[in-house]
Amino acid sequence: MKPTKIALAFLTMFFVYTGVAVADEYKATSKAGDLEVMLTIDKNPPVVGKNNATIAIKDQSGQPVTDAAVRVEYGMPAMPGMPAMNYKSDAVQGGGAYQAPLSMSMAGPWFINAKILKDKKVSTAKFNVDVQ
Repeated sequence: MKPTKIALAFLTMFFVYTGVAVADEYKATSKAGDLEVMLTIDKNPPVVGKNNATIAIKDQSGQPVTDAAVRVEYGMPAMPGMPAMNYKSDAVQGGGAYQAPLSMSMAGPWFINAKILKDKKVSTAKFNVDVQ
């Protein structure tokens, strides 16, 4: 066998045995009143550091909601020896969905709440993620 074929075979076996794979996006859905909300994060699992979130909102008839104001509140609950962490990010509408950067400062369980202001009413979609 040629050295390149040996290297390719070795890398293939390494990825198969260690379970390393190319991760897709993280996706989750939740309800916020009568709205259906899909959260997509560009990394799966979300990682310590910068993550890009997309929030797609649909009304009862399944039509995209593009005329709302969306604020993403995210954080980590208090733990022994550590206070709670709470952050906010205003989402920007574009392409039929809302985008917001999320900067996760440490690994562990995080909550993500998408607060949606539409027709003078605030609805909240709640998500939980495990940051790696």
